[in-house]
Amino acid sequence: MPISQNEIQQLGHLELLARQVVEGFITGLHKSPFHGFSVEFAEHRLYNKGESTKHIDWRLFGRTDKLFVKRYEEETNLRCQLIIDNSSSMHFPEDGKVQSKINFSIHAAAAIAYMLRQQRDAVGLSIFSDKIEINTKARSSSVHHKMLFSEMEKRIADTKIQTGTKTMGAQALHEIAETIHQRSLVIIFSDMMDNSENPEELFSALQHLKHNKHEVVLFHVTDKRTEEDFKFENRPYLFVDVESGEEVKVHSNEIRDTYINSMKEFKHTLKLRCAQYRIDFIEADINEGYRNVLLPYLLKRERMG
Repeated sequence: MPISQNEIQQLGHLELLARQVVEGFITGLHKSPFHGFSVEFAEHRLYNKGESTKHIDWRLFGRTDKLFVKRYEEETNLRCQLIIDNSSSMHFPEDGKVQSKINFSIHAAAAIAYMLRQQRDAVGLSIFSDKIEINTKARSSSVHHKMLFSEMEKRIADTKIQTGTKTMGAQALHEIAETIHQRSLVIIFSDMMDNSENPEELFSALQHLKHNKHEVVLFHVTDKRTEEDFKFENRPYLFVDVESGEEVKVHSNEIRDTYINSMKEFKHTLKLRCAQYRIDFIEADINEGYRNVLLPYLLKRERMG
């Protein structure tokens, strides 16, 4: 869809990108194959491209792969807190071939914020690294939304990795949890590479986010090819810990199996804890686009009413 000069003046660059991501996603869903429709859905009608997504029945989409709008649905409003990890590890990879984890997270969060605004829902933003960089209350005003997009856009502009900016996720999440309005949808974008000496501190913080009847979704952001599958050529590499600055030179073959097994164990533990605390754990590979982020969000939004 062409973007007019007037729109460019009214909206920031990130907001325009968010709109395009959302419109492309919705169009893709609308073109999905049609399966299993029956007359039991007489209270629904087909979604028309360009109209609000507020009344789409996402549970029905999950069953039919077709977009339907509920004909009679009372307007509901939601409070959502977007939490983004901006520590050094989130700025990987930096080779320019693929976007970094922080850029992926910001674009995904911006798309969700755009959809929240379209649905007249309130959204707040929390960004943390070795400290809480920003933590706003959830609001629905246009001025507030523009401020959120501006804050997120700043993080895209600052692409240089600051080694030594450690993830103090446990402490930050505890502090953020205390400020979120009761019964909110909490969405976290993080690689969960925390520097706490005791891993239980991070799990305790995740559990804290569930208090006050919050619904929590964790998007585990990774570059799966390198960080999980360890797809490096069989040659020596200089690996640098972007959070501590520590360097180690080693042949990839010497550590591949040990590394992959360690990552599998870490991910398995993380999944188990999320299941234990009734937190939705969603894998978010930066190479797979935004559909795997936006669809789980919409399904969760639908369940919350």
